[in-house]
Amino acid sequence: MATKDDDKDEREDAADLADAEGASSEPDGERAEATEPAQAEPEGTTPAQLGALKYVHAAFFLAGILVAYIGGKVLGVIWNRLAEWPAAVRAIPQLVNYPEDQRETMTMIGGALLGALTVFQSYRKESIRRWADEVATELSKVTWPDREAVVNGTVVVVVASAVATVYVTILDRFWGFLTQLVYGA
Repeated sequence: MATKDDDKDEREDAADLADAEGASSEPDGERAEATEPAQAEPEGTTPAQLGALKYVHAAFFLAGILVAYIGGKVLGVIWNRLAEWPAAVRAIPQLVNYPEDQRETMTMIGGALLGALTVFQSYRKESIRRWADEVATELSKVTWPDREAVVNGTVVVVVASAVATVYVTILDRFWGFLTQLVYGA
């Protein structure tokens, strides 16, 4: 029969194992606060304090802009096609009440609403938000090369490409010369 001390030891072992694996039963925000030293938090949170979360918010913002732009263009094409179709104009005469430049403005507003709604709905889904948080966390662990490494790598690629180009050009000329000798002009 298990005693209270045995149960406590098992819970501590499970907690140690979870900490070693980087998992915790607490949500990400609570775990992060528990591991950091207690400090007085200022009223506003600066981007430097957001960590990987700022990239998640930026990605959702950019996705919203992309959906708004594409949605506005698609709505504009649909509206213009319907305005050219006589049966649609007879059914909905308001299609031709606006000139094309006003249609574009109105469809961009519709696209912006569509983008905002899409981002809002996808941000509310826990699975999507968790996935985006995990991606941003993994990307923050990446060691990016410094400027010197990038410049050196670029120089190597450019020089290797130039050497390969010269080599292939010389081979092409040589085989062209041989072909000319064999087959004649």
